[in-house]
Amino acid sequence: MVIAAAAVVMIAVVAVLMMQRGASKATVAPVNAAADPYAAHLVISNLQMSESSNLAGGKVTYLDGHISNQGNRTVSGISVQVLFRNGAQEVAQNETQLLKVIRTRDPYIDVEALSASPLKAGEERDFRLIFDHVTESWDGAYPQLRILQVQFK
Repeated sequence: MVIAAAAVVMIAVVAVLMMQRGASKATVAPVNAAADPYAAHLVISNLQMSESSNLAGGKVTYLDGHISNQGNRTVSGISVQVLFRNGAQEVAQNETQLLKVIRTRDPYIDVEALSASPLKAGEERDFRLIFDHVTESWDGAYPQLRILQVQFK
């Protein structure tokens, strides 16, 4: 019985570590930071949000989407600014993260840096942004995404 309980705890710990493996360290860029000139060639669509709880009782928020490279260069990195707004449409939370693409979906969603599998001209991929904390003053609407920096291969 003790061995079974220990095995369950171990599986739960591994699951939490795997979920947090893809989490990015957030930074903050000014709200009026200039977008990268190549951003016009990178089309973001199909945004979907979800939440899950972790074993520590916290909440993790996910922003999934699709990105298409309609330009003529191979992209190896994208920094996106994510602006969560409050009820007055003021910026309540401002984070900048490296965009990570979805590598696998089974048995769980795993993400990897775009540098591991660059986005060639004409290609499309699904991505996931992970937020360990979203401010309580967020109005619940989809956040604004802005591509601030693009790296090329």
